[in-house]
Amino acid sequence: MIRKNINAVVFLGVISLASILFVQLIWMRKTIAIQKTNIAIQEKEERLNLKQFSEDVHIALRNVLEEISTMKADSSDLYGAVKQVRTNYFTVDINEELHPYYLETLLKREFYNHSIHQDFQYGIYDCFSDSIVFGNLIKFTKDSLYAPVSDTLTGITSAKLNWKKDGHYFTVFFPNILSEFIEKPSELISPWIYISIIVLLVFIFFTYTITIIYRQKRLSDVKTDFINNMTHELKTPISTIGLSSEMLLRSDFTNDPEKLQRYASIIYKENKRLENQVERVLNVAKLDTEPLVLKKEALQLDTMLLEIKDNFLFNQLEKEGNIELCLNAEKNAIVADPIHFTNVIYNLIDNAIKYCDKIPHITISTKTLDRHLQITFSDNGIGIKKEDVKLIFDKFYRVPTGNLHNVKGFGLGLFYVKLIIEAHGGKITCESSKINGTTFTITIPQ
Repeated sequence: MIRKNINAVVFLGVISLASILFVQLIWMRKTIAIQKTNIAIQEKEERLNLKQFSEDVHIALRNVLEEISTMKADSSDLYGAVKQVRTNYFTVDINEELHPYYLETLLKREFYNHSIHQDFQYGIYDCFSDSIVFGNLIKFTKDSLYAPVSDTLTGITSAKLNWKKDGHYFTVFFPNILSEFIEKPSELISPWIYISIIVLLVFIFFTYTITIIYRQKRLSDVKTDFINNMTHELKTPISTIGLSSEMLLRSDFTNDPEKLQRYASIIYKENKRLENQVERVLNVAKLDTEPLVLKKEALQLDTMLLEIKDNFLFNQLEKEGNIELCLNAEKNAIVADPIHFTNVIYNLIDNAIKYCDKIPHITISTKTLDRHLQITFSDNGIGIKKEDVKLIFDKFYRVPTGNLHNVKGFGLGLFYVKLIIEAHGGKITCESSKINGTTFTITIPQ
C-alpha cells in the first residue's frame, strides 16, 4: 500500500470520526434539553401532588376534629386547630379526653375517604408526663387497607385499652412522604458517559485500524525489499553461470585447458553460491514450520572464538582488518549447540565486516554476569538508524538502501541469530550510532 493511499485512509477516518462526534454532540444537546424539560415537569407535578396531599390531610383532620367535637358537649372553636408543622407532620388541638383507639378509627376512615393511601403514625399529648404517646405504625396496603405493622408492639391500641388522660393535641406523622415527594432526586442522566464510551470505542478501533495499516505497509515494504534483494542475489550467479556456459559452448579450449578449468571453476563456485542462498531461505522457512531441535554440549567459548577469529583472518580479512578478543570471563564454559552457536557468531562478525565503509575493526569481549555469560560484539561500521534498530531482528527486514544493493543478503541473518539465542534461554540487544558503529550484546546462561 503506497503512502498516498494510507494518508487518504487516515484522512477519511479522521473525517468520519469528527462527523460522528459532531452528530453525537448535537444529539447530546437535544437529549439534555429534553431531560431538563422532563425534570421540570416532574418537579412541578411533585409540588402539585405535595400541595394536594397537604390539602387532603387538612380536610381529613378537620373532619376528624369535628367528629370528636360533636361527640363532646363542650365543642370549641375549630378554626386554626389543624396545623402543618412540617411537610409530613401535622398537629390538631383538642381540649378533651381522647381515646387512642377511637382516634385511630377516625383517622383510618377519613384518610380512606380522601384517598390518602399513606402509612401514618399518630400520637396523643399526655399532659401528666408532658410527652407524646405514640400509637402503632399504621401501614396501608391494597389488601388489608390500614393495619398495624405489628400486634405485639408497645404502642398498640385497642378498644379495651383503659385510657384516662387529658390531651391538648394529637399529632399525625407520615414517614414515607419525605422519601416519596421530597427526597426523590430529580436526576439528570448525563449523556456524556454514553458519548464518552462511544468515542473511546471508535477511537480504539480507529487507532487499531491505522496501526494494522501501517504494520501491513511495513510488511509490504519488507517483502518488496526482500524480493528485490533476492532477485539481485539470485540474478548475479545465474548471469555468471550463463556467461561462463556460453563461453564454454562457443570457444574451443583444446589448446587452452587452463581457461577451460577457470570457466568450469566459475560455474561450480557460482552454482554453490546459488545453492547456499536458496538453502538459507529454505532453512528459515523450515524453522517456521518445524520446532527447532538443539543438540547441546559443553563448549569452551574462548576456544571457539579463537578458532573463528583465525578463520576470518585467513579467509575474510586476509587483506585488511582486525578482530580483537577481550576474553575477561572468569568461566567461559557454556552448554550450547555447537553448529547453531557458531553460526550466530559468524553472522555477527560477517555483518560487522559487510556494513563497514572503512578498514573493519571488530572487538569481541566476554565477561561473567551473575550466572550468565555476556558476549559483546563492537564494530566501527556505518551504524544503524534508531528507528531501524528495533526492526533489524524481524525476518526479511533489511535497512532500506533504495535501489543500491552493494551489501548482499536476504535479511535473515539477525532473525536467525535472535531465534537461536532465545532458544538457548538468552537474549540479544543492539546499540548503534552513525559515529560509534554498532554493538551487539548476547547474554546466555552458563
